[in-house]
Amino acid sequence: MAGVAIEGLSVTYDGVDRSVDALTSLDLTIADGEPVAIIGPSGCGKSTLLLAIAGLVAPAAGRVSVGGRSVEGPRLHTALILQDFGLLPWKTVAHNAALGLEIRRVPAPERERRVAEALERVGLAEFAHAYPAELSGGMRQRLALARALALEADLLLMDEPLSALDALTREDLQGLLLSVWRQRAHTSLLVTHSIEEAVFLGRRVVVLTPRPGRVAAVVENPRQGDEGFRDTPAFYERCAELRALLAAEGAFDDRALTEAE
Repeated sequence: MAGVAIEGLSVTYDGVDRSVDALTSLDLTIADGEPVAIIGPSGCGKSTLLLAIAGLVAPAAGRVSVGGRSVEGPRLHTALILQDFGLLPWKTVAHNAALGLEIRRVPAPERERRVAEALERVGLAEFAHAYPAELSGGMRQRLALARALALEADLLLMDEPLSALDALTREDLQGLLLSVWRQRAHTSLLVTHSIEEAVFLGRRVVVLTPRPGRVAAVVENPRQGDEGFRDTPAFYERCAELRALLAAEGAFDDRALTEAE
């Protein structure tokens, strides 16, 4: 079980001469197996929220729990994909995919099996002995996803994982993320600046306020995952609804506007 419960979460970063409140009194509940997208203006604490759920940032106040257990540090079955992919250039594709398993001291035979299955799933099996520098941006993103899949995580946290990709590659990998979720039914939280991406991948879309971030609105998106949803009037209506909510917050991000048109 990997449902997420966030109660009164506040996170503050201490600087040299001042403190910055990234999140304040944030409440959010995510059901086990639910895919949720998080959107909001730059600097509103979206990435901080993922880090807090992953157990990498300690709350100043409030509580985060996963599967009914309070998060006090990194969790074995939580996978986090960052914007820069987090790949080690001196390690092969297979070794990069196995990194999380090595840290968790998974025995070599089991590690090799999981890595082979994960690379096959994301279409990188034939590149197992290549290095990240030999891969395209889209392939490096697939490798980051393979590393998460190899962990057999029940909670997948993604911080703008597709933001640096061209439009066609981005759409292709959105389809891959959806396909993986359908197959594995894991709990998923995606941070994105793209309204369209949020609507395509989130069963609910959470809109955060400007910093310090808290929940401004939660938009239900029950047709997420439907075949051909991207080409339906309902898809564009949901995008328009989110655009209006962001505008009402007075914090419209230019990138979100551009990508949603």
